[in-house]
Amino acid sequence: MTTIQSADDLRAALKAAQVPDATARNAAQDRNGQLTKPPGALGRLEDLAIWYAAWRGDARPRLDAPQVIVFAGNHGVTARGVSAFPAEVTEQMVLNFQAGGAAINQLSRLAGARMDVHPIRLAEPTADFTTAPAMDDAGFVEALQIGWNAVDPASDLLVTGEMGIGNTTPAAALANALYGGKATDWVGRGTGVDDRGLDLKAQVVGEGVALHGQAGDGIEILRRLGGREIAAMAGAIARARVEGIPVILDGFICCAAAACLDAAVQGALDHCIAGHVSAEAGHRALLEKLDKEPLLSLGMRLGEGSGAALAIQVLKGAVACHSGMATFAEAGVSDG
Repeated sequence: MTTIQSADDLRAALKAAQVPDATARNAAQDRNGQLTKPPGALGRLEDLAIWYAAWRGDARPRLDAPQVIVFAGNHGVTARGVSAFPAEVTEQMVLNFQAGGAAINQLSRLAGARMDVHPIRLAEPTADFTTAPAMDDAGFVEALQIGWNAVDPASDLLVTGEMGIGNTTPAAALANALYGGKATDWVGRGTGVDDRGLDLKAQVVGEGVALHGQAGDGIEILRRLGGREIAAMAGAIARARVEGIPVILDGFICCAAAACLDAAVQGALDHCIAGHVSAEAGHRALLEKLDKEPLLSLGMRLGEGSGAALAIQVLKGAVACHSGMATFAEAGVSDG
C-alpha cells in the first residue's frame, strides 16, 4: 500500500503487515550460540541482535542506514495554559532543527542517521480537544499520510521524534483514554509547569477524556485527542511495520502515538523496542502497558527523538557483535 486515504486503510495495512522472518531468527539464534563468548554473556544485546535479524530477514545483518524523522505540530489546547512556553516556540525549534542546532541533530549525526524534519500546518493549531475532536477526518488522514510518506523504504531502522509545545497534554489524554485510571496518573510537568499548571493539565486531560475517551478504537481516539505530529508519528511507525523496518520508540509522546496503533491492531508494535524511559510522569507506566523494557534510563525528557537516537548506538553495538564476532570454529577456539 502506497497511500493512506482513510483511517481504515491504516487499520488494514497493519492487519496485513508482514511478520518477522522465522528462518532468519532461528539462524541468528544458532549463530549466537556459536560466537566466541560464554552463553548469555552479552545479555540483552543478544536478544536485540536476534530480534533485529528476524525483522531484517538476515541471520547476519548490518545496520547501516538509520533514519530519524522529527514531526512538528501545534495544539489548540495550549490556549488553556497547559504549557510553560508559547506555541511560537514550535516554529522556532523547527528552524533550529533545520539549521542543525538541536540535540537531535547531534545525536542523529553521531549515529550516522539521516534526519528529516516535517512541520505540519504550524499556523493552524488543532482544535481544543476539550470542546471538539482535535482533527477532522481529512486533517487526520493528511497527518497520517505525511508520516507514512516520510519513511524511506531503504532505511534499516527508524526513530520518530516530535516538536509541539503543549503536546505532553494530548499524550497524557491518549494514555488516560486507552488505559484508564485518573488524569493525574498520566500528566507530568512537560516543559516545566508549576503545581498550579500541573493541576490545570490534569483538569484539561480529564475534560478531553470525558468527551472523547469512549469514541472508538485507538486510531479514532488518536484523531480526537492527539495532534498532527502525533498522528504523523503513528503513520510512520505503521509504515515501518509494513516495510519490515525495526523501530526504536522515543519518549512519552512517541509511545502514546504507538499505543494508539497497539490498541487498534494486535501486534502492531512487534517491530518496536523502547529506546529509553524518560523523566516525564507516565512514561514508565505507558511502557509497562506496552510491555516494552527500555534500553536506557538517563532522566531525559527532551523529546525530539533524542532518547531513541541515543539508543541507536546500543542496537548498533548489538548488531556489530552478533554479525562481526567470530564463531568458535572460525577462531579456532575450543567451546568446551
